[in-house]
Amino acid sequence: MTTKGPDEKFCGDCGEAIKIRAEICPKCGVRQVPEKSASTGSAKNKVVAALLAIFLGGIGVHKFYLGSNGWGVIYLLFCWTFIPTLLGWLEGISYLTYTDDAFAQAFK
Repeated sequence: MTTKGPDEKFCGDCGEAIKIRAEICPKCGVRQVPEKSASTGSAKNKVVAALLAIFLGGIGVHKFYLGSNGWGVIYLLFCWTFIPTLLGWLEGISYLTYTDDAFAQAFK
């Protein structure tokens, strides 16, 4: 078995060590599935989070989407006051100002 360097990964088909950014394995020619990491992306999408916050922020849907279930419940409990709606708008706009890397770090 080959060893990989810090800038390499293993091919999903043949197991050969290839460059992290390689889209196709040079040994077997199989297209590689991109891996999610903090530098390349997140399981959470900032545009989706922002749209949920802007349109459904009053009931805390964006908080549930981002994994903050406790805050989501609080938004649900106080939705009748319209304060969560205002906060959702502000949070939605702020999510759009994050860079992709900063959003991925903040909302892993």
